[in-house]
Amino acid sequence: MVGQDGAYSIPLNGETLWFFGDTLIGTRDPNLSLWYLDGRSVGAADMSGKGTIEHMINNTGLILSETTGESGLNKFQYILNKQGGLKNLIPLHPDEDHDEIRIWCQHGIYLGEMVYLSFIKVRMLEEPNGVLPVAFEILGSGFAKGSKKDWNFERLLANGTDLWWDKTQPRFASAMCREDDWIYCCGVIQDDKQTQNCYMARVKADQIEDRSKYTYLSSTKPEWDENLDNAIPIFSGIPNELSLSYNDYLECYLAVHSFGLTGITVGRTAPHPWGPWSEPVDLWKVSTKHDNPRPYPKMIYAGKEHVELAKDNGQTIYITYIEFEEYFPHLIEITLDKL
Repeated sequence: MVGQDGAYSIPLNGETLWFFGDTLIGTRDPNLSLWYLDGRSVGAADMSGKGTIEHMINNTGLILSETTGESGLNKFQYILNKQGGLKNLIPLHPDEDHDEIRIWCQHGIYLGEMVYLSFIKVRMLEEPNGVLPVAFEILGSGFAKGSKKDWNFERLLANGTDLWWDKTQPRFASAMCREDDWIYCCGVIQDDKQTQNCYMARVKADQIEDRSKYTYLSSTKPEWDENLDNAIPIFSGIPNELSLSYNDYLECYLAVHSFGLTGITVGRTAPHPWGPWSEPVDLWKVSTKHDNPRPYPKMIYAGKEHVELAKDNGQTIYITYIEFEEYFPHLIEITLDKL
């Protein structure tokens, strides 16, 4: 494995499933950009067989067997297929062209003996102006259900489609958390002014597979509405990926996300999953240096916390981010203090 992004983590009662997006198998040439193999951008098509990349897998996972602090990261095992290679957790369907469609990771949750993985389906595009090495459009989001016994996942259908929320709607669930019997789901979408807004859905845990049972925050009172058109954002200026969890040390909920593509990871706090949310506070700023200049703008993304690694009752937290050229998760330890 020479590169992967995403890096969502899902606690599994003593273990943790880490869920990744595009995963690259092969070797890397230190003199070439990962995204400009053979002297040109990789483009929209599957990267398998291009340059030094033997195989690209849309999404993969590993099991972390210890969940306390950085020492636990030494004990993990990738989920493998029958041939001994990295397993594609949510594979493409036969009618989905691997040179066009990809299934990328979002968050997930473990309920009973079943694992629910959230995903987005994207269509890859050729970059029209050549500024970025890859381009895509998001077609929508949905859920896949599977078991720890075999790690085989099947996409769940709602109204005959695996896209529970289409490209005009927030991409639930880019982050999930549970409070009592309720599952809270974040979903992000860009408005007409090019601002990324985060919305909140909720559903009873025992109704997670029923799309019709989801309601959406429509008022800060709070009020919840079955009609997504009436939803209001909980905060703005956020990429698609984030984390959301209760922090015992801060005695409130903590959301962690990248601030655009700037390299800054921020945190926000709220008394409830739906808010009211604070303004963002800087947690970490990435400093990058490459021996060879990138032939495209800097892209740092996918900032999020991994709550199962927290120490000292949540005062010490662990976050990851991805720098596109390096293309693997960085782990950062942060010690919080109360204002």
